[in-house]
Amino acid sequence: MNRLTFVLLGFVALQAARGQDWDPKQTEKWHPVPAIVTPGEGTHAPSDAIVLFDGSDLSEWERVRGGAARWAVENGVVTVAAGGGDIRTQRSFGNVQLHIEWRTPPNIEGEGQDRGNSGVYFQELYEVQILDSFQNVTYSNGQAGSIYKQHIPLVNASRGPGEWQSYDIIYEAPVFADDGDVVRPAIVTVLHNGVLIINRKELTGPTAYIGHIDYTPHGRRPLMLQEHGNPVSYRNIWIREL
Repeated sequence: MNRLTFVLLGFVALQAARGQDWDPKQTEKWHPVPAIVTPGEGTHAPSDAIVLFDGSDLSEWERVRGGAARWAVENGVVTVAAGGGDIRTQRSFGNVQLHIEWRTPPNIEGEGQDRGNSGVYFQELYEVQILDSFQNVTYSNGQAGSIYKQHIPLVNASRGPGEWQSYDIIYEAPVFADDGDVVRPAIVTVLHNGVLIINRKELTGPTAYIGHIDYTPHGRRPLMLQEHGNPVSYRNIWIREL
């Protein structure tokens, strides 16, 4: 008798001793039935995703300071325009899965935080850093894929300047009690070019360049892309509400 058979016979004997029938149907769950979603292929988003940028226009976006988004759209790519300001979605979101592809300039100019800098802000408050971190030294909680000034990536999965890169991010929005206390902080998971670099890290509060900012209760808010003066490009942006 092998070990597996011995364990199974022991389990059956235990169930019989407890007066229970060993019926696999007891642990089958038939409801709810998961909705059918067609996975995306190539640049196509999943069938239940909201496409935020398909290469044609910025109709899903607006300038944070008011008015239409002023970034440049050309050949299926949108590029940060210096002085164009941050842009945000016209829709608001809570818990989401985000896919976004980005590219830092091919010509290396500057160093550290002055090289291919931008950022993805969830609910306009919590930043996942975008930066040219290929052979570019800066503080670890400010490199590409970091939760800016809070969490350091597990690894540096950056491609070189001018190469397309991707983030797949699971964002869990903070939950607040009626009195404003934090029931659950925001939680972020990041895959950079398919590599897990941030694994369900809790955020201590909104992103701050200096010091620390405490949570302030809020509801659904837009996704924001940062204009940091560098011509970072984006394409194939889609989001799924969770």
